[in-house]
Amino acid sequence: MATKEVTIENFQSEVLECNVPVLVDFWASWCGPCRMVSPLIDELSEEHPEYKFAKVNVDEQIALANKYNVMSIPNLVVFKNGEVVSQVAGTRQKEEILELLKK
Repeated sequence: MATKEVTIENFQSEVLECNVPVLVDFWASWCGPCRMVSPLIDELSEEHPEYKFAKVNVDEQIALANKYNVMSIPNLVVFKNGEVVSQVAGTRQKEEILELLKK
């Protein structure tokens, strides 16, 4: 499953109402660490169809970044049943990202 770009307009349906765990990558195009994490997220999305992977561009979606207290990027937020269950900032290894979803 490909990584889905989400916005304030589709966040409710794509993330909060999703019936599987969702990892949301809050990122920006100018962010070097984000560019390091992004390919890992894309790989995981292809390898683990049991989860959903989404990306939020913080420059374009300021309201979403503010709502989820994204103060630094990359910022990975895991949602289950519409609730935040974990949130980490900074770069992570692929295995660490997957572990966030399995918690």
